[in-house]
Amino acid sequence: MKMDEVNFTTVVEFLLLGFPELNDYKLPFFSIVLLTYCMTMCENLLIIFLVSTSQCLHSPMYFFLGHLALSDIILVTSIIPKMLDIILREGSLMYFAECLAQFYFYGGTVCAECFLLTAMSYDRYLAICKPLHYVSLMNVKVRYSLVFSSWGLSFVLDILSLALVCGLDFCGPNVINHFFCDFAPLLELSCSDTTSVSIEMLVLSFPIIMLPFLLIVISYISIFIAIFGISSTSGRQKTFSTCSSHLLVVSTYYGSMLIIYMVPYRGHSLTINKFISLVYIVLTPLINPMIYSLRNKEIQSAVTKYLKAYNGKKLF
Repeated sequence: MKMDEVNFTTVVEFLLLGFPELNDYKLPFFSIVLLTYCMTMCENLLIIFLVSTSQCLHSPMYFFLGHLALSDIILVTSIIPKMLDIILREGSLMYFAECLAQFYFYGGTVCAECFLLTAMSYDRYLAICKPLHYVSLMNVKVRYSLVFSSWGLSFVLDILSLALVCGLDFCGPNVINHFFCDFAPLLELSCSDTTSVSIEMLVLSFPIIMLPFLLIVISYISIFIAIFGISSTSGRQKTFSTCSSHLLVVSTYYGSMLIIYMVPYRGHSLTINKFISLVYIVLTPLINPMIYSLRNKEIQSAVTKYLKAYNGKKLF
C-alpha cells in the first residue's frame, strides 16, 4: 500500500514549454505577439463600439460581426497573456484548475465562433437568395435567437468536453510542449486509457466543427448559384462583394481548424501544429476586423464620422 502511494502522484500543475525552438529570439517574438494582442484588442473593441453606437451599422450582418469581435476578444484574452509569460520565461507553470479554465473558455469561444460564422453565412444566404423576404426572415427576434443560441449552445457543449478531460488521470509527466492547454497535448499526458475519450471527442466535434462547416458550404453553394444567375457582370461583382469578406474569414478560420482537429495528432508534427494554432488564435482575430473594414464603406463612413466629430470638439 505504501509503495502504491509512492508510485502514484497526482499532477497538480503543468509546465508549458511554449516555443523552445524560438528561445534565442524570445524578445522579438514576445514584442510581435504583444503588439499583435494590443492591435487585436483595439480593432475588435472599435468594431463593437461602432456596431453598438452607429445607426448605419444596425443591420443583422453588423450585429453578428459585433458578436464575432467579442468572441475574438475572449479567445485571445484566454490564451495570449499566459502565452506572453511562457515566451518570456521560456516556459511557465500552470495549475491544473487554471489549465482546465483556459481549456473551457478557449473551447467555448471556438464553438461560439463556429456557430456565429454559420449564422453570418445564413444571413448572407437570405440577403442574396431571398432578398424580397430578407427583412421578415431575418427579423430582430431571429437574429437574437441565433446569437443567444450560438453562445449558449457553445458553452453547454464545451462542458461535455471539459467533463471528458476531468475524467482523465494525470500522474506524470507534467510537461506540455505547447503554448496553451489544448485537448491533444493533455490527452498525451494522461495515464488513463484515452481510446474512448478520443472517440467521444471526435463525435462531439461533429456538431461543433463539421456540421457548421457543412451548413456554411451549403449556404455558399446556393449563394454562388444565385450569383451566376445574375445576367450583368457588374451585378455579379456587386453581389459577391457583400459576402467576400465573410468567405475569406471562414476560409482562414476553418482551414487551420480542420488541419489541427480533424487531422490525427502526431508528435513529429507538434511544431507545425503549434504554428498553425497561432494562425487562428493570434492572426485570425487580428485580421478579421481588417477584412471586414477595408472594403466596407459603412464601417469606413462610421469611423470617418466619429473622427470628424472628435476633431470638431478639439477645435472648440
